[in-house]
Amino acid sequence: MEPFIFATTRELGQLPLAVRIDSLEGSRTPLPNTTLLKHPELKHVGANTSSCSDLYVTVQVWADSKPLTVPVQTSYKAFKNQRTWMEWLTLPVQYCDLPLSAQLAITIWDLAGPLNTVPFGGTTVRLFDRDNTLKKGRQKCKVWMGIEADGLVDTTTPSPVETGDEMDRLEKLVKKHELGEMPRVEWLDNLVFREIERINKQAQAKAKDEHYLFIDLPRFDFPLVYSEHEYRTPGASGMSSNNMSPANSQTIGTAWQPQGAIDGAIGGYAGPQRMNFKVFDPEVTGDNPAESKHRRLVRSQRNGIVDRDLKPNAKIRDELNEILNYGPTQELTSDEKDLIWKFRFYLTRDKRALTKFVKSVAWNDPTESKAAVQLIPKWTEIDVDDALELLGPSVHNSEVRAYAVDRLRSADDEELQLYLLQLVQALKFEAIRPDAQVDAMKESSLAKFLISRACDNEVLGSFLHWYLVVETEDPDASRKKLYSKIAWEFQVALGKLPDGDKRRETMKRQGDFVFMIGEAAKEIQAVRDRTKKEDKLKEQLKEPSNGLLSFDPLPFPLDPSVHITGCFPENSMVFKSSLFPILVHLKTVKDEHYPIIFKSGDDLRQDQLVIQIIILMDRLLRKENLDLKLTPYRILATSAFTGIVQFVPSMSLAAIEEGKKTPAGVLPYLRSTFPDDTTETGVKAEVMDNYVKSCAGYSVVTYLLGVGDRHLDNLLLTPDGHFFHADFGFILGRDPKPFSPAMKVCKEMIDGMGGTQSENYRHFRSYCYTAYITLRKSANLILNLFALMTDANIPDIRLEPDKAVLKVKERFCLELSEEQAIQHISNLIDDSMNSMLPVLMDRVHGLAQRWRK
Repeated sequence: MEPFIFATTRELGQLPLAVRIDSLEGSRTPLPNTTLLKHPELKHVGANTSSCSDLYVTVQVWADSKPLTVPVQTSYKAFKNQRTWMEWLTLPVQYCDLPLSAQLAITIWDLAGPLNTVPFGGTTVRLFDRDNTLKKGRQKCKVWMGIEADGLVDTTTPSPVETGDEMDRLEKLVKKHELGEMPRVEWLDNLVFREIERINKQAQAKAKDEHYLFIDLPRFDFPLVYSEHEYRTPGASGMSSNNMSPANSQTIGTAWQPQGAIDGAIGGYAGPQRMNFKVFDPEVTGDNPAESKHRRLVRSQRNGIVDRDLKPNAKIRDELNEILNYGPTQELTSDEKDLIWKFRFYLTRDKRALTKFVKSVAWNDPTESKAAVQLIPKWTEIDVDDALELLGPSVHNSEVRAYAVDRLRSADDEELQLYLLQLVQALKFEAIRPDAQVDAMKESSLAKFLISRACDNEVLGSFLHWYLVVETEDPDASRKKLYSKIAWEFQVALGKLPDGDKRRETMKRQGDFVFMIGEAAKEIQAVRDRTKKEDKLKEQLKEPSNGLLSFDPLPFPLDPSVHITGCFPENSMVFKSSLFPILVHLKTVKDEHYPIIFKSGDDLRQDQLVIQIIILMDRLLRKENLDLKLTPYRILATSAFTGIVQFVPSMSLAAIEEGKKTPAGVLPYLRSTFPDDTTETGVKAEVMDNYVKSCAGYSVVTYLLGVGDRHLDNLLLTPDGHFFHADFGFILGRDPKPFSPAMKVCKEMIDGMGGTQSENYRHFRSYCYTAYITLRKSANLILNLFALMTDANIPDIRLEPDKAVLKVKERFCLELSEEQAIQHISNLIDDSMNSMLPVLMDRVHGLAQRWRK
């Protein structure tokens, strides 16, 4: 009798688990109209409107009713006739680490509107058969419709198909044929497969509303049997393996394993090796009771009068100063916390120390917490950036947060408007219960402060209103209720003002205006021809019943300082884009044009955040007497899928380089708009100054924010030389193009200055260095603003909220000296200019755009 050849899962070494998602088969009965009338939200689910809607699949490894890995999903794919992925997914776990109870929780997801998905169906597949053998080859899995795969031991979404019909029997035989367990006869196989295909079509016609997902697991030349780790007791570590008896061994079996068979299956095998295993201690991340008690004893002995007069020596002063220079993301060690606590009375004279002191307090200790709260009012007045840090998600004490709010009271309305977006997000971290009986203004000092300042200033009030409106659409029910309550209390507070009814009516009219212009944008969606779309748009704007042509003066939501009275329909147009944004020229009270872009179906909150940070950076630079001629156009998200963008008359560098409407090239274009023969470049000095400074400013700003997907179509230039970026769909280092440079400085930009040998180019580099060094001084403020946005619905922050602040901090390079930082920026500029791949990508993008047109 020949020996049975097999291997264990331990022999696969570092080979990761993989699965191929093949196809989804099945039909679905369309929903009756009565169901859609009762549940109108179902009209957004793709499968209810299309028999072959776009789906994607997520796979996650579970064991013993607990997830072992994060989900891995298929890439986006548009289906035409049948849902076929044929995509391999590699999961972040190795075969050798799989437990016997491991199973794949596979969920098929359907799109149900913007930023919303619903489970199309799910199935749970065990990775090991009953005989502890790893499954391999093609698997037919039953899809349980409308629910997510749970991955539990007693799963409600098991994958086995127990139909008992002829097709089930044939599929099992086909699987044996694929695995080589049946002899192959080519002419007979072809006849059989045709007959199986005919039977399969008949079976599908009978089985309505049943779906089956086909997946493929890696095939091996021999069975793979589950094996466990061999753990040894510490006392046996010094013993020779020859002295261990079979009773002490934890090996579950032995096998004859030919070298060639294993080599062919897993790409090489070096024989058995001794391995060191790390066992996770679940208590390692918790508080050490001994250390906690030691800290309490040490601190309790220092609460006397001696502590108040305690002063550090020179060495400790240096240590404290180093700690105080830590950034907001830096965590303190236990020793550093004890040191801060020990010299807390001495540190009250240093405004930088308060945030570090708050981190060093054991807030779960009532005695220590009370002592800390009593000391905070005696602290030297802190800066606004430190106040924002105290309003972050890590600070829960209401009295500390109230102290931070008191510091914000010193900020004027213009400065407060710069942080308003983040302060609205900080309301999530306040201890406000969203119950109807609870007054948020009594519970939250921040809510009371924002409402009070918004009542005193109409511009702040307008922005607060719209920021709250957007947050009331949060998918989280408790947050939605929280923001709805604060918005209601804001309206109540307005009603108590002498002109409160008028201001509330103004906000209602603003909402009606946004709704009507949104309806006009929707009306053109069904029209195919763009020219006809524009004609339809003009008709909608001229229609008296819509109320957009002429109305009483109204503060415009995007810029409340501008009052509008109607629009100019003849100047409106529709952009060439998949979502068809519209350009509308509004009429101001001075009968001037105020052009805006209204977008429907697009979430503008990420663009809104980027523009807000650019406005802040521009203000920080101006405070240092550095005006880089930035042009941060305004953006306001009016909902989760609509928004208004200020239109700045300009041309893209792609259009300028193409030279159809203007002389080709940036420099010839500027010469044609503002010529001056007395200058070296032939361009008016003021215009060239605008261009050089704005190029430098936006190069540094977009680098710090990690803005990606930069190409000549979203680099814009005004006739008077103001250069600026548009479209911030990718930030924090994300970029759809591979090997994109960290800073976008292209040849076309430099040629517009007169080339690398020109004086303008030297000025450009100098402005880049100065801007970077200046903004590094305010790094803590910018980092704290991003920290407050980690829980916001910003797409690129939501991907990795715990790393968003660190990604921005990394680009500030705070560990470098000023000279090193300047050299860092110099290297970035050189790398961007010398890299050929971005030039190639710009040309490919240009060709793609021309092909679309």
